[in-house]
Amino acid sequence: MSSRPPVKVHPPAPDERLAAFAQLGRVFALLGAGAPWPGHACGLAEAEYREADDAVKRASGLNAWFTEEQVRHMLRSLGVMLAPSTLERWVLPHANGLARAGDARTVGIITAGNIPLVGFHDLLSTLVAGHSGRLRTSSDDAGLTRMAVGLLTLIAPGLGALVEVTEGRLGPVDAVIATGSDNTARYFEHYFGHLPRIIRRNRTSVAVLDGTETADELAALGEDMFRYFGLGCRNVGKLYLPVHFDLDRVIGAILPWGHLAQHAKWANNYDYHKAIWLMDRVPLIENGFVLFKEDAGLHSPLGSIHYERYTDREVVTTALAAHAERIQCVVGHGHVPFGQAQCPAPWDHADGVDTLAFLLTLT
Repeated sequence: MSSRPPVKVHPPAPDERLAAFAQLGRVFALLGAGAPWPGHACGLAEAEYREADDAVKRASGLNAWFTEEQVRHMLRSLGVMLAPSTLERWVLPHANGLARAGDARTVGIITAGNIPLVGFHDLLSTLVAGHSGRLRTSSDDAGLTRMAVGLLTLIAPGLGALVEVTEGRLGPVDAVIATGSDNTARYFEHYFGHLPRIIRRNRTSVAVLDGTETADELAALGEDMFRYFGLGCRNVGKLYLPVHFDLDRVIGAILPWGHLAQHAKWANNYDYHKAIWLMDRVPLIENGFVLFKEDAGLHSPLGSIHYERYTDREVVTTALAAHAERIQCVVGHGHVPFGQAQCPAPWDHADGVDTLAFLLTLT
């Protein structure tokens, strides 16, 4: 624990914190739907609502991966996450900890910039736990975190006042939640090793097919693979297929995602890896916008999907267990339902670490 004295702030009561985030969730849902200003009942003036909507539209100009469609999809997902009944279910196992929470601490949150608002759950957990948050956002954030914090401040000024957003130095903090690559994780461990911390590394997700999948399930698998251009740790980049499974079933089901070929950055990655692999005479299956490569590796390059065939399901189970620290989630029958990988609930913790429980140990 840091030797610095606790920060003397007085966050709103737990019920008030949850109510503020529930209201923010309603605003997120409206923005996600591209709805016009619904009136003062949303907690915002018309100009304030339009400013947030403009931030959504501007994001793609600052980060080409953050298209308006992708940003609005994330806002809709967060709107579902922040539903009052969902928040209540999330905090229920921590009710005693929230009731006993003492002095607030300053929690440093270092976010990645791979998908829109990727660090929001860490901010949510920090404020619900009664702490203040100092966020260092990625240069790829495109202003979306500042937009979200600005909305929270308008809805609940006392809660928003506990958040500072910076792209510069993090400054003195009492604990850290940091997300990055395997390389940056080593730096984080060195720099913040004296503090209570959660350090997240590279992860990916996989899907295990058993051959009984319906056409609708395989279509939903496209959502798991290609939402946010496959840049998230919850995106499926590897398929485990029964030995006689017809891969054309997947290829046909994902054709609605063919528009990815029109996105310049995606197309560049697709063309680059296709050229490299063809020069190396690597066998490929392609459909004009994604490459399928038979490969035992978990992490597939952008614009491609790895697949591996199996005859014994137990071999797959053993492989998943062996790579548990590199896998974020598993999609398939008996696992995360098809199409739901990018719709985590607040209790679906990154890397399996209960963020709220960790934060409640700081007080």
